[in-house]
Order: sequence, then structure tokens, then C-alpha cells
Amino acid sequence: MNRRRFLGLGASVFGAGTLAAVAVPSAARLLAEGRPGRLLSSELDLPPAFQVPLPVPPVLEPYSSDETADYYEIVEQVAKLEILPGVRTEAWTYGGSYPGPTVVARSGRAAVVKHRNLLPVPTVVHLHGGHTPADSDGYPVDLLLPVGSTGGGDMAGMPGMPGMAHRAAGRSVTGERTHTYPGRQRAATLWYHDHRMGFTGPGVWRGLAGFHLVHDDEEAALPLPYGDRDLPLMLADRSFAADGSFRYPATDPTLAAPGVTDDYANGVLGDVILVNGAPWPRLDVDWARYRLRLLNASNARAYRLELDPQPSGGDALVQIGSDGGLLEAPVTHDALEIAPAERFDVVVDFSRYEPGTSVRLLNRFGSDRTAEVMRFDVSSRRVTDDATVPEELSTIERLDPDAAVTTRQFAFRRSRGDGWTINGRPYEPGHDIARPALGRTELWRFSSDLHHPVHVHLNQFQVLTRDGRAPGPYDAGWKDTVDLRPAEVVEVLVRFTDYAGTYMLHCHNLEHEDMAMMADFVVE
Repeated sequence: MNRRRFLGLGASVFGAGTLAAVAVPSAARLLAEGRPGRLLSSELDLPPAFQVPLPVPPVLEPYSSDETADYYEIVEQVAKLEILPGVRTEAWTYGGSYPGPTVVARSGRAAVVKHRNLLPVPTVVHLHGGHTPADSDGYPVDLLLPVGSTGGGDMAGMPGMPGMAHRAAGRSVTGERTHTYPGRQRAATLWYHDHRMGFTGPGVWRGLAGFHLVHDDEEAALPLPYGDRDLPLMLADRSFAADGSFRYPATDPTLAAPGVTDDYANGVLGDVILVNGAPWPRLDVDWARYRLRLLNASNARAYRLELDPQPSGGDALVQIGSDGGLLEAPVTHDALEIAPAERFDVVVDFSRYEPGTSVRLLNRFGSDRTAEVMRFDVSSRRVTDDATVPEELSTIERLDPDAAVTTRQFAFRRSRGDGWTINGRPYEPGHDIARPALGRTELWRFSSDLHHPVHVHLNQFQVLTRDGRAPGPYDAGWKDTVDLRPAEVVEVLVRFTDYAGTYMLHCHNLEHEDMAMMADFVVE
């Protein structure tokens, strides 16, 4: 598709002025900058680290339950939050908080979640990692229009998306939309976030993200840390304007058209590291083991996480789970690299430290203020800890490469004429790039020019090779997002089950995604 045709589509889907204003830097310049993204500095004084207690997102209670399902409601609304101490920041939120409330579901039971949109803009909700029917998956033009909107899919006069003629295979509704998540998947750390075409970056940046945790009997039978020692940790970087608002380099500050300014086309990096919405927080921990559910919810920033000081004997981070749930056996790390949208469940044994020790979680990919994430202060009080990490965690079916019925190639590239592309094409809703059959194993080969965290909807996959060699140290288990590094080829085995329909394959650098690095595939 040539650039003229793409921009014509953009004018009909996004509104006038779309991606034409977004220039993509040269590949040489992006390679010279190393990892994706450009730092956007805040315009106010930043608080000192380790002063704010770590918040834990509230658990959302169902308003109703029956024999097979639990029913929830989330109101999408503007809220004034104190993210930086003494500063009020206007956020777009799920339920009035950032992160949004945590949905705790049970494998085998449906979670039925009704979203009501009181924001000034349309939204699309995607349960990231969810094994979800297509009509609840969050296709990027299946808009939930704000309460009170008129004219169906015609967004003329709607702040944030004027003039939109919603025609590209979308199913717009006004006011409320109900998503059904059947729960036909194993225990895992999932998350939900905005997925609106062209505006995922600013939507997530402004606060539209939350945890969705799935539990099952297999996990419950293990002696892993639980209760207050089972902590979801959402890592995200942000920048703030002088008035305390979120600072974001949108081409159009009113968000009437998508895209960021030229300097940030390879991703936006903030200078404030938030954990569960708090800047560089601290947490008092018992002299015991903790399960940390690490989620990278940043737009473009990758992290290399490391504890300082390291406990004696090394192996500070014991990985027990990945995007799709428990590993077969624990994997030990001294440091953990996590790309946008990846999740790693790790166990940290704080009893390996002297009581009273302060343990920093560092980001070795960061510099200055972004080199620190949070601090754990180890209690001097001895407590009972009956948690352990078994040598065997789960039984995982290994997909057989010899059973693959086809091999598909997906090239993630910057195109001089069309921006960020997959197989040379910018995204066009309704144009599918593959048609896999239900229940059949396929080998998908991802290749890259630069860093691209690749996300596949509907089912998790298994990493087979990196550049023809064994999978990397962070590739174990079932994955739905894989960090594709510059000039690299990663092969994965996929098998889609249960639900036919149209799903997404895309880069989870949100600025790349918003500038058309997405593709449809249709499961038949």
C-alpha cells in the first residue's frame, strides 16, 4: 500500500491530518540511539526517591456472581490524582485510580466485565494475555464511545477524535460495552489497557491500565508466597508538565489526530519511574520470601532489573512464571530484562539479607533518576515463612516443531515511505496478514531492524530459537510478548484454540503501534 492510500485510510479512520505529520527518523539515527525511545524531561522538580509508600491497586469485587461467572463493572473516568507528592495530575482512569482496580479471576469461571465510558474520548479495552473471543478482545476500531455521544460511529465534534468515519470492520457502541473473558486458561498475570487505534500510546500514558490476575488449582497447591507477600508491581515511566499534568509529545496536543513529534517517533521515555502509580516508592518487607508479579507497562522503555545489594550466593531473582503463567521449573537470574508488555513472576527471599537492610531495585538500562525503581526495607522482626519454591512448578505441553503445518514470515521494519510496518505494509483494519486454522501448529518467524516487543493476541506461544540458536534466558514458558532485538530473527511455535475470528499481531512499543506497526490475522 502506498503512502497516499494509507493516509487516505487514516483520514477516514482517524480524522483529518493523521499520520501525514509524523516523520520517522532514519534507521542509522535510531540505531545510534541504542534502545528504543527518546527521553522527555519533566518541567517541574522531581521528588527524592524512596519517600512514598508503595500502593497496591485495589481488588475489584464482583457486583454479582452465579454458578459459572462473576460480573464486574469498571467506570472509565477522569480523576485528579496525587502521583507526585503535593501535585495534582489529571488522569484518564479505570475506576478513578492508576493503576485501575485489579480483577482477580478463577480459571474455569468467566469474568464478565462491563465498561462504562465517562471520558472525553473513545476507548477500546484489551485484556493483554487473555484467551478471549474476538468480539471481546479489543479490536482497535471497536470503539466504546463516551456516554451521551450521538451519531453512532461518526465522531464529528467529539473531543479527541473529530470527523471519524468508523467503517473499518469496527463495532462501535455508545456508553457501555461488556467483555466476556471465559477463563479457559491457566493461572497467569495478565493486564488490561486501552487499545484504541492510533491512540494507545497517549491512552496508556494518561493512566488506562490495570492488572487482571487468573488463579487456578495447580498454582494454589504450590507453597509459593501468598496474601500480602504476593505483590503485583506495574512499572511505568512518565513525564510531567509544569502544571502537574502528564507531558506527552503528541503531534496534536488536543489528540484530534494521532502520532508524536519526529524526535519521539521511536518511542517516548519518561524521567519519572512509577511503580503502581507511585514515584520510586519504598516498601517495608518481612524477613521472608515474596512473589513479585513484574509488569512492564511503559510505552517504550525496557528495563534490566537488579537488586542492590545482591544477596550472598547470587541468584537474586527466582523466576517462576512468564506471560502465560507458571514455568515448568524455576529459573534463577541475577538480573532480569523486561520489554514493554512482558510479565515475569519472581520470588525474592528477603531472609537472605541482614535484618534492617535496604534493598534497591535498580534499572541497569537507565541513567540518572531512571536507574532506580524502588526500595525494599527488610524488617528486623523475625516472622514465620512457610513459603518455598518447588523444583517442579508445572507440566507444560511442548509444541512440536515437526508438527508445524506452515512457516510464516513477519518482518518488523521502518519503511521510508510508510513509517513502521509489518511485511512492508502499515496497518489497515480488515486486511489480514495470515489465516491460521484452529488447532494447527505453525512456526512464525519474526525479524527486525530495531527493537520491537512483538505481541500476539488470543494464545500464548513458545520461543523455539533466537538467530538459529537456543532461546534466550528470558524466553522460558508460554509467552505472548517477545523482545525482538535489532537485526534479530526469533522463531516461535503458535497454536490457536477455541475461538475463531480476527485478532492482532503488533509491536508493543506503543508509539510504533500507533504509527501503524500492526496487522490482522484471521483464525479459521
